[in-house]
Amino acid sequence: MADTTSSTQEVPDPALFVPPSPLPHPRIVIEFCDRCRWLHRATWVSTELLLTFPPPALTAVSVVPLNSDDTAGRFRVWLEVGDGPPILVWDRKVNAGFPELKVLKQRIRDHIQPDRSLGHSDSKS
Repeated sequence: MADTTSSTQEVPDPALFVPPSPLPHPRIVIEFCDRCRWLHRATWVSTELLLTFPPPALTAVSVVPLNSDDTAGRFRVWLEVGDGPPILVWDRKVNAGFPELKVLKQRIRDHIQPDRSLGHSDSKS
């Protein structure tokens, strides 16, 4: 049954919305090869990072699909922490594979929250 009660709250005018610009820091950018079908891996990594580092530790995660010959096989994780250049946290080709989340989280933590414990992710393998 539909709700027929009228609401006294006005609907906001989208023309008045202001997008976040520039995006706040710190933030993560995950570049991945779309032709390699790595969207699920990229979104899984982004979800894990946001769950481990909720705002304000991380303020945004961008997932960027790439589809050209020069980006074939790419899976990179960048960290932007301020006005300086982005920090390459992981590159699939340089680091010989996909990141183990434990290692990726430790590397990001070391930049944004160096005194924070990651619990079981900090234990020795």
